[in-house]
Amino acid sequence: MTPSPFIRCYFENGKQMLIDIDSKNRQEILQHLSTVVGKSDATLKAEAKLAEKQDNPANFGVGCMKHCICEIPGQLPCPGVVPVPQHMRGKFKYQMKE
Repeated sequence: MTPSPFIRCYFENGKQMLIDIDSKNRQEILQHLSTVVGKSDATLKAEAKLAEKQDNPANFGVGCMKHCICEIPGQLPCPGVVPVPQHMRGKFKYQMKE
């Protein structure tokens, strides 16, 4: 008599789970583990998107290190705080001369 193969999963809260893998191939084991103990595909995609967004220091906005482009050195301050010079505003730059 031989012991049957199994996988023991340890969780952060101290609980354990035994999974029987007798007479299953590699793909079946992987599929079963990903459905029972793994994260869903939607969760993995959301985490990857958030990590990608936070990894690049050039990104700014919600969920990034910098909230606004004015926080990046060399950029103009926010127009709500400091008015933009008139020569940089479209309504003065492209105004039809009469």
